[in-house]
Amino acid sequence: MSKLQYRHWSPLLGERDAGSMMRIAEAFGSFGTYADEATSEGLGETLPQRFDVGLNYVQAGIDGAGNSDDIGTAVSRTNYFRETYAYGSEVLAPGIEAFMQLPQLGESARQLSACDLIQPAIVYANLLVPGQELAIHTDVPEFRGANRKNMPQWLLVCMLHSGLFSHWRIPILTCVSWWGSASGGAFTFYPDGPAGARQSIPAVNNSAILVDTDRIYHGVERVGQPLPDLPPIGQQTRLHFCGDGRWQLREGVSVLAEYDWREIRYSISWKAYCFADEADCNRWQHGSDDISLVQAIDILERELRERGTLSGTRPGPDEFAKMMVDAFIQFPRAVQSENRTG
Repeated sequence: MSKLQYRHWSPLLGERDAGSMMRIAEAFGSFGTYADEATSEGLGETLPQRFDVGLNYVQAGIDGAGNSDDIGTAVSRTNYFRETYAYGSEVLAPGIEAFMQLPQLGESARQLSACDLIQPAIVYANLLVPGQELAIHTDVPEFRGANRKNMPQWLLVCMLHSGLFSHWRIPILTCVSWWGSASGGAFTFYPDGPAGARQSIPAVNNSAILVDTDRIYHGVERVGQPLPDLPPIGQQTRLHFCGDGRWQLREGVSVLAEYDWREIRYSISWKAYCFADEADCNRWQHGSDDISLVQAIDILERELRERGTLSGTRPGPDEFAKMMVDAFIQFPRAVQSENRTG
């Protein structure tokens, strides 16, 4: 897949189908924050799963030019709300089935990936309240035998950006679609790589982009206007639909804030595996030619030593994790941005 390729729709669906997307969120009812999954014992075990993204955001902000927020505000700005609508054959949000199998997504994924077999895998929703934004990042990739269930997420990202694991990589394409009328919250991304210009596509109702989010750095610009009273948003904070277009931000039984649908930035993401053919899919399904955690670490360590970054004894788990992130993940820095309206 070329890093320059993506597909943009506006509109994506017919008017009736588009209206049903917001009803799905209302029926789902309650959304929790995107909390980190468990860390891996013995390898960066005291660090958050995406500490790479957090550290970069605190230092550089959304545009690479810097961040004036204190740590608490930075956490609240980026601790958005997510729930899974479908995972494989398991449907958690009734009504999402047709979206998961949209013909235009499958066909465009075939064209962009040059793969014959497209397997929709996950659909999830992201909701951001006014004052929130999503830090620049690349998504967590997968390899045969290596995914977020058995390896740290930051390590998987290091594996992809190192360029050393293409033999095992499972290409994944993501369609991000937008629903509702919240202001701001544009999808910002670097299709020419981290040294290229940052482009932005407005989060217009019933529009979408299909792109390789595992390789292309991307994020979400701030929703609405900066709010001095952005409430603290922790792992236990939830966003609840209350009927009549209203939402409440709650910490337990305490109401922290109230919002109208027009203030909530709502997106639905579709992810699909892209296999060259049936044989390629079978290797993944049957676990043949998998890579192990030990193999992955050995390959990355060998590369660090060849570069002269590491010599002598391997450092402790946290220091070793930070060394790999610094060596293999190169975040964008402030460069001229280019707006796109599609």
